[in-house]
Amino acid sequence: MSRPLVPVALLALLLTALPAAGQVYSWKDKDGRTHYGDMPPAAVESTLIRGGEPSPAQAPRPIGESGATADMPARPPGSSTRSLAEREQAFRERRAAAAEAEAKAAEEAETLRDTERFCASARHELAALRDGQRMMRFNAQGEREFLDDQARAEQAARLERQIAEHCR
Repeated sequence: MSRPLVPVALLALLLTALPAAGQVYSWKDKDGRTHYGDMPPAAVESTLIRGGEPSPAQAPRPIGESGATADMPARPPGSSTRSLAEREQAFRERRAAAAEAEAKAAEEAETLRDTERFCASARHELAALRDGQRMMRFNAQGEREFLDDQARAEQAARLERQIAEHCR
C-alpha cells in the first residue's frame, strides 16, 4: 500500500512556514550592540524587522513609557531596568525570607507540641493525685519515697499553678 505524497508534502510545507510566521525585532543595548529576537526588552526602543503587525502585548514601547494598560497595571519604577544579577539577588532574598519564615513556623509548631505534651502530662498527674493513687518520687540519695498527704497537696497545688500558667 503506498501513501499519497500530497499530505506529506503539505505537512512539510506547513512546518517550514511556521518559523517565518514569527516576528523578529531589532534593538540596541546600552553598550550600542545590536540584538535580534522575537521579544524585545520592555525598556528599550525596538524595530520590527520581520513579521506581521505586532500584537498589543509585543508592541515596541519607547523608553520611559510605563506600559500600563487597562488589564495590566504599570510595573514598579525601576523593575524593568533591573539587571539579571539584581533579579537573582532579589530572588535569593525572597527565598531566604521564605526559608526563615518556614523555620520560624516549624519552631512555633514544635513549641506548641511541647506545651501540649506538658499540659497533658500535668493534667494526668493531677488527676492521679486527686484520685488518691500512691505517688512516689526519688530523693537526693536516689531512693524511692512515697508522698504523704502534705506532699500530695503541695504537688497538686504546684501542678494547678503550672496548668493555669501554661495551659489554655
